[in-house]
Amino acid sequence: MSSQRLKGMALCALAMVTVGSTVVASKVIAAGLPPFTATALRFALALPVFLVLLRLTRAPWPRPDRRDLALLVCQAGLGSVGYTVLLILGVRWAPAASAGVVAGTLPAVAALVAVIALRERPGRYLVGSIVLATAGVLAISWPGAGAVSAGDSKSPAALIGNLLVLGAVVCEAMFILLNKRLRVPVSPLALSTLMTAFGLLLSLVPALFERAWVQPLPADALAGVAYYALVPTVLGFVLWFAGSSRLNGAEAALFTAVLPVSALVLAALWLGESISPGQIGGAACVLGAVGLASLDGRPSGPSKGAKSPGRAVGL
Repeated sequence: MSSQRLKGMALCALAMVTVGSTVVASKVIAAGLPPFTATALRFALALPVFLVLLRLTRAPWPRPDRRDLALLVCQAGLGSVGYTVLLILGVRWAPAASAGVVAGTLPAVAALVAVIALRERPGRYLVGSIVLATAGVLAISWPGAGAVSAGDSKSPAALIGNLLVLGAVVCEAMFILLNKRLRVPVSPLALSTLMTAFGLLLSLVPALFERAWVQPLPADALAGVAYYALVPTVLGFVLWFAGSSRLNGAEAALFTAVLPVSALVLAALWLGESISPGQIGGAACVLGAVGLASLDGRPSGPSKGAKSPGRAVGL
């Protein structure tokens, strides 16, 4: 195995660790900030950094027509604002470990949305991926007897939280589908910058109605927003493309399996959550789902068009 390939694997794995940490960061944010305010702050912090990266790399700025511009705005509303807001709302009730497992179903959910929307015939690997992803969500969400507290991964409150996180994943899957509808492809860095800019504009007005400034803003929540904006969103983007450029598409896609594992570990270490057998079983199912999804339509070329982890968590 070449050193470049090993380096690519390490960078992709590290990138997805940062993506898994967004679930934990969202839990901290949800305890102190309204969702639209947190979303607007996140994009306000990330946008200047992306603009500097655009300038340094001299990446071409897209010139979309009216149709593509409308699609880009819809993508930002779903994949940027919708994902972030629903994730923050979801982790208010669901344990971060469970939310991370649900977020890890993105490859299977995106494939299912494409099958439904485009009426494509799914292959056997894809069917298996969807079944395993569904089993993983059920393993952590199916209400159990005597589960009554919001901290319980199978309580009614946690079930609502997991459903909200699943809604966030569906928003991200719709983003991926809309991205395929663009007439003129947009470079990953330019797309991330556009999504950040449009996401800021779309979340700003709802944030004003939340009036978060009328009371003191918790330092922990603000630190969580800054971390979300600069580490998973910007640094995760850089790490993912540095790594995926050294791997083929199927190899890079396999590293999305790191997301639920990192979310479980970080939820235990940082938040002190206890990890249940159901969460471990759910994560195992999701890992299998990611593996099967990567086998369906395995690409042969280098992964220059692989999506960033920011896209995997709703940049």
